[in-house]
Formats: sequence, structure tokens, C-alpha cells
Amino acid sequence: MKLKRRAPNPQSETIIALIDVVFFLLVFFMLIGRMDATAPFDVIPPQAQTGRDMPAGGLTLAISEAGALALDATPITEAALSSALAQHLSKDPDLRLRINAHKQAALRHVLPWVAKAEALGVMDIILVVTPERQNEPLLDGPPSSRPIAGEPAQ
Repeated sequence: MKLKRRAPNPQSETIIALIDVVFFLLVFFMLIGRMDATAPFDVIPPQAQTGRDMPAGGLTLAISEAGALALDATPITEAALSSALAQHLSKDPDLRLRINAHKQAALRHVLPWVAKAEALGVMDIILVVTPERQNEPLLDGPPSSRPIAGEPAQ
């Protein structure tokens, strides 16, 4: 008696190549993505006439137009901010503090925190600004007055 051997099942496609692509994309976006904490409210820094690239590391204090505060993307009260800064300073005496204030925020909301941080012992305070771009219109004003990409500014 001759038994017939079953035809082998076709091999299902392996997903190894797909996993490689997914990991490649993951690494790619991790490297190019912004690794900075963002504020829980809208913060548009003022435009700078001069400046350098912002160094990495440290804490980011975000100040909204109305004066609301966030420390590393976590909303915080004025009372809790001083103690949080002191706590971070006890762990890292060379702490860097970036102050990212909205461009319309009044100086009365920003300057006291610079003074308080200095009084606590923060020696490296950076005010975050937007670098000036050549041949690019300022985006102040209502959206209807802003030029659309590709259209000449009037």
C-alpha cells in the first residue's frame, strides 16, 4: 500500500521584516522628536534678535500669558514652585532652569521667578526665546491677516 504524503502547507509570511521596520521608525522618531517637556497651556516665546541654541537638561518652568505656571509640563502653584525648586536643587546643585514664558506674558509674571530662582541658588537660568528667521513674516495679528504658505505676503 502506497500512502500519499500530504502537500506541505505554504509557509506563512514571517513578520521579522515588519518588526525591523517598526523598530527603525521608533528609533528614528525618538531621535528627531523633541525630548522637552511641553507646557499644559499655550506658550509662544518672544522672538530673539540674537541668541544661541538652547542647552539640554535641567527643568523647564513654563509661564502662560495669564501667569499660570508649569514645572516640566506639570501645572504647579506659586506656593509649591519654590519648594519644588529647592528640592531639585538639593539633588542637583548645578541645576539648569529654563524659563519658557509666553511672548505676551507681562514681566511681572516672569522676573520674580528669575529672582526667586537666583535666591534659592540656581546659577544657570535660561530665558527661552524664538530665534529670528530671515524673510519670514511675524505671525502677530489675527489668523486672517497671516499669509498662507506659498502666497506672497502683502
